Amino acid sequence: MRFVSRIMLGVVAALLVALIAPAAANATAGGTASETRSYYVSWGPYDSTDHKAEASGHVAVDKKRVKHWYVKWVPVKKRVCWEDRKGHKHCKWVVKKIKKHVWQWRYDHSYTVRSTLSNHKWWGQNKCAWETFKVVREDGSSYVERFRNCDRHPRRFSFHATDVDHIYVDVSRGGRHHPTGHHSGWQDVFHAGA
Repeated sequence: MRFVSRIMLGVVAALLVALIAPAAANATAGGTASETRSYYVSWGPYDSTDHKAEASGHVAVDKKRVKHWYVKWVPVKKRVCWEDRKGHKHCKWVVKKIKKHVWQWRYDHSYTVRSTLSNHKWWGQNKCAWETFKVVREDGSSYVERFRNCDRHPRRFSFHATDVDHIYVDVSRGGRHHPTGHHSGWQDVFHAGA
């Protein structure tokens, strides 16, 4: 009787471990998958050369840990058998590559650039303050984001970016449609390697 009760206890313990272990593993994997870290980098103030336009702000960087799935070719030994004309069976080991879906932890970065653009001359010709952001991506390509303020009160702007290597800003003066002069030149806002 004692032998049977020990076997039953072992079976019950094995079942409990089989049920609880996957749930615990999923709970820990899910907890690390949503891990996000954020930090801020301030920039500015930068002025146009006539000091009638001023921009400053910060960059919010969100670093999120995610699973990245990809296909990996894995060599696998497989035994291949055949029969010859006389009915004798022959076998040999053949190495084949099979597709396997695997994952690894990677970090995705997203960037939110926030700025405050002040206009110290909101009347007459070229009455607008302009800020032009140049975003250089990790692959070397780039694009610009442009904002203007033609009012006497400071205005706040923001935009989002991904795969960023460097962000610059040029503060200038201009009309309602485009900047015309007094460029500050490209000033540093954010550098991913720093």
